[in-house]
Amino acid sequence: MTLSSTQNAAAEPILRVQDSTVRFGSVVANDRVSFDLKPGEIHALLGENGAGKTTLMRVLAGLLQPDEGTLFLSGTPTTFHSVADSSAAGIGMVHQHFMLVKTMTVAENVSLGLKSAGRFFPNIARVGRELRALSEQHGLALDPNARVSDLSIGQQQRVEILKTLYRGANILILDEPTAVLTPGETDSLLELLRSLTEQGTSIIFISHKLREIRAIADRVTVLRHGKSISTFSLDQTDDATLTSAMIGRDTAPAVYNATATVRPRLEAVPRLELHGLSVTDRRGHTTLDSISFSVQPGEIFGIAGVDGNGQSELADVLSGVRRASAGSLELDGTDISSLGVAARITSGIAHVPEDRQSTGLILDLSIADNLAMETVGIAPLSKRGTLDRAAVRENALRIISEFDIRCSGPDQAVRELSGGNQQKVLLARAVTRSPRVLIVSQPTRGVDLGAVENIHRQILELAASGCAVVLISTELDEVLALASRVAVIYSGALLATYDRADVDLGTIGMNMAGQAA
Repeated sequence: MTLSSTQNAAAEPILRVQDSTVRFGSVVANDRVSFDLKPGEIHALLGENGAGKTTLMRVLAGLLQPDEGTLFLSGTPTTFHSVADSSAAGIGMVHQHFMLVKTMTVAENVSLGLKSAGRFFPNIARVGRELRALSEQHGLALDPNARVSDLSIGQQQRVEILKTLYRGANILILDEPTAVLTPGETDSLLELLRSLTEQGTSIIFISHKLREIRAIADRVTVLRHGKSISTFSLDQTDDATLTSAMIGRDTAPAVYNATATVRPRLEAVPRLELHGLSVTDRRGHTTLDSISFSVQPGEIFGIAGVDGNGQSELADVLSGVRRASAGSLELDGTDISSLGVAARITSGIAHVPEDRQSTGLILDLSIADNLAMETVGIAPLSKRGTLDRAAVRENALRIISEFDIRCSGPDQAVRELSGGNQQKVLLARAVTRSPRVLIVSQPTRGVDLGAVENIHRQILELAASGCAVVLISTELDEVLALASRVAVIYSGALLATYDRADVDLGTIGMNMAGQAA
């Protein structure tokens, strides 16, 4: 913890939200939400997707103005009309999806839109020198001249934090900050946040991971259905109480285990079989090295590993987005290596990509259109080559209900949904096609406990129907909860494959670090 309970109780809030209400038409996103942040505190926000966390943070960041309620800064009523107002007041927000121009350097990114850097011709050299000093002060270890595209995800996140600090933020908002980080990067981030609070920064930490909240936060406020349910001191409450407050139940969501639920059908010919698949990038580097495995109907085959070890390339090759440079891929004994994305969809392969916003969904289209995207030319959504808008809407209404997608209706733009509800749209589109093979990458990244339960259930039910599932996840707990067999990928190669019953966590940990058993 960063502050003692006694210090927390005595300190006056640096930031206080009182009865904030935000409406989008008939939808009440925040309903008289109250919340406060104390100096040097890490205050966590916990809630299911659609609970109102992001809306509240958008109010604090100046992106939205509440319809009702009052915002106080150090006891003074304040109104933010823009992001610039919020920034000038010392509030900086690090979004889950980074706001960086990857072709630019760190210093160039920080200078964007910053008048103090130079109105017409930013003094990048001066900004770079100041950034280097600030980076050293906070232990960020960033080179201001490094190109963002050459940085790891964890380093890019540090650029976002450095950007807010350079602009004078003393209140830092982090939205699901560990969703895209490796375990090592997560540990480094938590250490950094502790260091920042020791230097006077106050932090709002949005997360659905109770383990991280308990490790880093002083207090936690739970939101549910747009309302602030309660605020707890972490040293005076337990996980069951927090879970119950978050999802409105007395017990935590069940933990599913495919080994007890789904039995693969042992067929003479596997549903999916890879033979020595390799991928070489444009620079001639091998990013996927002779991958071979098979998946039976009804089996969930888990791929575990630290992010960036070939998982993206494997998913792309299986779905047809990328062509293998060597090897072959068979579906029910038929070679489909030469088929493109559309032909693989028609043949029964569904893909849930890891980045829902960049490669999974078209954010400006409606929920209904996104759900129909892969079957738009097929009955019942189309008749004689003409799209049946009524059928598209009816399809969306059914799926919204079945998958508990929190929205105002099928015509709402996907961009307006929370991250977890966007993920539900993406998974629902794949699952409702009754595919023969499902490739699902990072299915619960940035998703809350209640949505995790729903997503895991859908994957298990699909496997129980006979679908072969390739589950790619950096969350080892998720892989072990769902898969009947587990393979570990490192530097583009599969180091080992285990039956779930034979898994030894120590050995898998060594594999994930690149050490063979």
